[in-house]
Amino acid sequence: MEWRELDLGNCSVAATLSLVGERWTLLIMREVFAGLHRFDEIADHLGVSRRVLSERLRQLVEAGLLERRSYQEAGQRSRPEYHLTSHAHDLQWVLAALLQYGDAHLRDPAGAPVLLHHSGCGGQVHVELRCSCGHEVPGSEVEPGPGPGALRVPSEEATLS
Repeated sequence: MEWRELDLGNCSVAATLSLVGERWTLLIMREVFAGLHRFDEIADHLGVSRRVLSERLRQLVEAGLLERRSYQEAGQRSRPEYHLTSHAHDLQWVLAALLQYGDAHLRDPAGAPVLLHHSGCGGQVHVELRCSCGHEVPGSEVEPGPGPGALRVPSEEATLS
């Protein structure tokens, strides 16, 4: 089956983009990955409107990427904090790849504004493509092909009958 014959209605890229493809969503995830958990902290650091932030946080909780936890400061009402779920941790490499691309192609001449480090050993973290045989693969050598969930585009004959 060739690429143009694939029905992309169940495309994993499209499904992921529908979840996190809006600009503020990934920036909010970046803030929570970096340790900001409270609404006001996130809003102030991002400069996002409270309405947009509220809506995006609601969507991320519904999608299972963030969970709400209550906190209460002395003399104040209870408020939510937002924490990463295991599904969100699986998304970390996507943000790391965007960061790595930006550092390589779009960065300030002064250098990278943020470096990622492994908390276990302190080594710098980077994203790379590897095949199942363990080879590092440059992007120019990656070829998409049909997987077990691939569907064929319905033929015109099948739709007319």
